[in-house]
Amino acid sequence: MNKSVALEMKNVSKRFGSVLANKNVDLTVYRGEILAILGENGCGKTTLMNMISGIYFPDEGHIFVDGEEVVIKSPKDAFAHKIGMIHQHFKLVDVFTATENIILGVKDEKHYSRVEAEARVKAITERYGFHMDPHKKIYEMSVSEKQTVEIIKVLYRNADILILDEPTAVLTPQETEKLFAVLRRMRDDGKSVIIITHKLHEVLSLTDRVAVLRRGEHIATVNTKEADENSLTEMMVGKKITLNIERSEPKDPVDRLVVSNIHCTSAEGLPLLDNISFTAKSGEILGIAGIAGSGQRELLESIAGLQHLDGGQITYANPKTGEVINLRDKTPLQIRDLGVRLSFVPEDRLGMGLVGNMDITDNMMLRSYRRGHSMFLDRKRPKDLAEHIIKSLEVVTPGVTTPVRRLSGGNVQKVLVGREIASAPTVLMVAYPVRGLDINSSYAIYNLLNAQKEAGTAIIFVGEDLDVLLELCDRIMVINSGRITGIVDGRNTTKEEVGLLMTKTAVPADNTEEKEDVSRE
Repeated sequence: MNKSVALEMKNVSKRFGSVLANKNVDLTVYRGEILAILGENGCGKTTLMNMISGIYFPDEGHIFVDGEEVVIKSPKDAFAHKIGMIHQHFKLVDVFTATENIILGVKDEKHYSRVEAEARVKAITERYGFHMDPHKKIYEMSVSEKQTVEIIKVLYRNADILILDEPTAVLTPQETEKLFAVLRRMRDDGKSVIIITHKLHEVLSLTDRVAVLRRGEHIATVNTKEADENSLTEMMVGKKITLNIERSEPKDPVDRLVVSNIHCTSAEGLPLLDNISFTAKSGEILGIAGIAGSGQRELLESIAGLQHLDGGQITYANPKTGEVINLRDKTPLQIRDLGVRLSFVPEDRLGMGLVGNMDITDNMMLRSYRRGHSMFLDRKRPKDLAEHIIKSLEVVTPGVTTPVRRLSGGNVQKVLVGREIASAPTVLMVAYPVRGLDINSSYAIYNLLNAQKEAGTAIIFVGEDLDVLLELCDRIMVINSGRITGIVDGRNTTKEEVGLLMTKTAVPADNTEEKEDVSRE
């Protein structure tokens, strides 16, 4: 039986100044299907979905819902046509409960009744298999729980067409599977689900069809069962790409950074890190795996001098002098000058390391402006570095004078990671460096990290994709609730073993040391 068309876009175009984000895009979405939107960073995926959800208005073209042409000028118009979008960055009020956030802003001409609202929320959760406490405050929730609230909020407004932007970016494998089970039930219920994602294995396991964009244009829409990773990548990039991470053996590894029994607490007195001990070696990549919020960020910031420690020691062996230095005695700037670099890609990509209103060249200068003693700034070297990063990482931008805030999220990420790698660090810490990046850009980052490893850099890599951690890292340290639950050999471990360690609450100290010793042999 042929499925009916839920939504259709014809010859839709969108410009931002001289930049053509989408050009004459045709797209069809059917009822009762999951459609993936694929494409490189900056190819116009989110812009296209933002036009459907009412955030942007198309410059040209037409949008049809259930066969009738519609005009969508705002998210309110989109909801009127039963279209809802769940964005990467959640739009929730932290001090409100789940139910209060879900019903916030709803105007149904009825007298407000908390009991009725909670009953309706409960009916939605039971229908699609969500697990959520309607009375729980947002600030008490995990990332996956917050995402559940966002999805239910859209369903509460009777959306039949749901758009999810990078829905699994910050979810564990177990949380991802739960989300996929919910999305499949929604599809079976006749909903149309559109997801923007860069994870090809998820596309192949979840979706019915895949629409591919390249440089703002719709290249093709294919049935998922007729596609594979290589064919989809070739359509996205326009050429054949080899999807292999070449992991070399560590050469002459030397202890570069030794972390001993560090611990710290939050302002409320809650433990953030609990007796963390490990060693990062030159010429190797140490992966860190864990459920989001397990202490990864606090750990890296502690090493970089950005997080106050209550106890423990962090020592750094200077490769130039051989001197062993206690980093706890150093300021963040002194630590950076020693060659210890932190490239952290948080959920707010502009929240750390880059200034959105500055152009790419000026953001290159942020690293070294304190060294200047002249009233005149040298812009040539930062400009050359900016041009090198744009070329080597294929940053989609009109030029080096473009403000960073005008770039897509993935391209902002390339600028941030590229800048830190270009500084030739002796210890490089990267957190989620490929979050939101297309597969071609992701492998470019992996290759850069491997090149740094072969140059003798000690790399600490915080990742969320266990498949990548197993392929890229020499050792993998797993933390949960601020504690190390195991350190395993990246070449011999399995995804299942790492996944189990991610859910453990603790491991005896002697067992941790034993696992680490095994991984060094």
